[in-house]
Amino acid sequence: MIQANVLIRRQASVLLRDYAELMKLRVTTLIVMTAWCGYYFGAQKSGVSSLSWGLFHALLGIALVSSGTAALNEVMEHEVDGRMRRTAQRPLPAGRMSVRHATIVGSVATLGGSIYLAAFTNPLTGLLTFLTSVVYLAAYTPLKRVSPVCTFVGAFPGAMPGVLGWTAARGRLEWGALILFAILFAWQFPHFFSIAWLYREDYAQGGIRMLPVVEDDGRSTTRRIVAYSLILIPLSVLPSVFGMAGKIYLVGAIVFSFGLFYFGARLAFAHLPLNNPRSKMLARHVLQATIIYLPLLFALMMSNPARP
Repeated sequence: MIQANVLIRRQASVLLRDYAELMKLRVTTLIVMTAWCGYYFGAQKSGVSSLSWGLFHALLGIALVSSGTAALNEVMEHEVDGRMRRTAQRPLPAGRMSVRHATIVGSVATLGGSIYLAAFTNPLTGLLTFLTSVVYLAAYTPLKRVSPVCTFVGAFPGAMPGVLGWTAARGRLEWGALILFAILFAWQFPHFFSIAWLYREDYAQGGIRMLPVVEDDGRSTTRRIVAYSLILIPLSVLPSVFGMAGKIYLVGAIVFSFGLFYFGARLAFAHLPLNNPRSKMLARHVLQATIIYLPLLFALMMSNPARP
C-alpha cells in the first residue's frame, strides 16, 4: 500500500513536470507578468483598482491561452524537437506523453481561455487573445522551417501580452497599449537572435531557419540586434512622455536601454564567426541582458507611475 502511494505520487510529480514543460511555464509566467503591466496601466487610466477580480480573470484567461498555445506549438514541432538536443527530452519527443493527449490539453486551454476572457473581461480581449494564438500557430510556427522572416512575423503575437492586459482593463485599444506593444516588439529581436546564435547548430539540425542559422558570418544578425536595441532607447521613454510613468522610470529606462545596446554593440564590433566560442559568450551576454532588461523595465514602470 505504501509502495503504491509512493508510485502514484512519483507519477503525479512526473506528469506535473511534463505539463509545466509542455505549456512552457517560464514563458507563460513572463507573458502573464507583462499582461499584468498592461492591465495596471489600463486600470489606472480608468481610475479603478489594479488589484481586483478583473485582474484575476484577465491573468487567468491569458495564462490559459498562452499555455494552450505553447502545448499546440509543441505538438506541431514534436518531430523537430526530437532532432535537437535542447528539446529532445520534452514530453512529446521523449515519448512520455502522446500527441493526442497534448492536442486535447492545448486545444481546451486555448479555446477555453479565449471564451473565459470574452465572458469575464470583454469580447475584444477574448478575440485578440485568440487571434494572437492563431497567428503564432498558423504563421510563425510553420515559417520557422521556411524563412528567417519568421522572427519578424513572430514578433507580432509575441508583443501582444501588454496589449491584452490593457484591453482587459479598458475594453478598447489606446496609445498606452500600442506603446507597450512597441517595446515588446523591439525587445524580441536581440532576445531571440541571441538564442539562435547560441543554439545555431542545434537549430540547423532541426531545420529551424532563423537568421543566425542561414547566414555564415553573423553580420546581418548583429546589425539587427544593434538596430532594435537602439530603437528600444526612444521607445522605452515613451511611457514617461505619454504620462504613464514618472521621472525615476525615465532615468532607469534610459540606463537599462543603453546597457542592452552596449551588449549588442559589443557582439557586433567583435566581428567574430558565429561558431567562435567568444562570439557565443558575447551572444550569451546579450541574452542575459534581455532577460534582465524586460522585467526590470516593467517593474520600474509600475512602481513609478506618473503623478496626476
